[in-house]
Amino acid sequence: MSDLLARHRAVLPNWSPLYYEQPIEIVRGKGNRVVDAEGRSYLDFFAGILTNMIGYDVPEVRQAVERQLATGVVHTSTLYLLRTQIELAEKIAGLSGIPDAKVFFTNSGTEANETALLLATHARRSDQVLAMRQSYHGRSFGAIAVTSNRGWKNNALSPLNAHFLHGADRHLPQFRGMSDEAYIEACVADLRHVLATATAPDVAALIAEPIQGVGGFTMAPDGLFAAYKQVLDEEGILFISDEVQTGWGRTGESFFGIQAHGVTPDMMTFAKGLGNGFAVGGVVARGDLMDGPKAIGLSTFGGNPIAMAAASATLDYVLDHDLQSRAAVTGAVLIDGLREAAPRLPIVGGVRGKGLMFAVDLVDPATGEPSPPLAARMLEETKKLGLLVGKGGLYGHALRMAPPLTLTEDEAREGLGLLVAALETVNEEAAV
Repeated sequence: MSDLLARHRAVLPNWSPLYYEQPIEIVRGKGNRVVDAEGRSYLDFFAGILTNMIGYDVPEVRQAVERQLATGVVHTSTLYLLRTQIELAEKIAGLSGIPDAKVFFTNSGTEANETALLLATHARRSDQVLAMRQSYHGRSFGAIAVTSNRGWKNNALSPLNAHFLHGADRHLPQFRGMSDEAYIEACVADLRHVLATATAPDVAALIAEPIQGVGGFTMAPDGLFAAYKQVLDEEGILFISDEVQTGWGRTGESFFGIQAHGVTPDMMTFAKGLGNGFAVGGVVARGDLMDGPKAIGLSTFGGNPIAMAAASATLDYVLDHDLQSRAAVTGAVLIDGLREAAPRLPIVGGVRGKGLMFAVDLVDPATGEPSPPLAARMLEETKKLGLLVGKGGLYGHALRMAPPLTLTEDEAREGLGLLVAALETVNEEAAV
């Protein structure tokens, strides 16, 4: 065990995991690559869990932060006017498509989801919230209440009365083999049944990820949330789209993930990639909902000048370089290539994704059952080959990958080659 690893384990909690049998320390980054303390270089396909959205050492972001640092003002609090906060809020409100939108900034996706839940429960005067099975919305008390993955829930205590819906669980026997239309119909029938049997009137909201992050990039078929929203609107139930991982063009086909379903939510939460490594999160919501609470509220560090400078520069970079379109192109190279390789690799149970947000399920080649050990083995093999990937899924058997949106086509092909080589090696081992 390295000295740094031993020190880590001595002072940091056991429930905060590290990747790899021999964890690495990343000490430098440039473009879409990082270098560890041993001098080994890696093509990064996980981007700090989708956070380094436009890669490393981006001049436009660095210069924006340096300009703010040069003023001597790192923090003032939101008790004073913050020009960069106002300017970024104007951009986000305009991009959201939400009418009369207002924005509240936080430090993380967890805090953003807590804020959205507060707004919804206040508006509806109800603690009842709908969420999706296999969901993840953060590690705080309220966010865990609407998280539907036992591996991320430490207790059943909750400030919310949560009920969970189908939509990203087509692997279950009752849905297997269904067409999109039939599955959506079954899910909507279940929603109506939940409202009729499990809830009282005045449910506050449905909170949903358009593509489930921790859930292994599982997703509802396009159109499901439009069908759900028809039912929600009948009841006056609000709709919160958790865009912490799907926002800013990552899916390639739309700027926010929910737009693939053809609906405009009442609120969207965001975080991660917007700051390109700087801590930022927030909620964009209808003005009447945002202005609803009467008690005072603020986020001490939310909207601070440094984070706002980084986030505004990052968002401008995404828009100026049309990275949504690039994500569509490079994502297709990767997803199509993996699907082409999958039939000859029995350990691959499935490939799914949109744009630069894609996953590979690892399964026991003899039984077809989810195989967390094979997923762990793949992490080691890709590391050995110089590629960083992530892991997740309800059963812990999904490789999940989300490279920076700045990934080039050459880098996409390089990464595809490394992934397929790793899959071939692990597949050969599993066949022995």
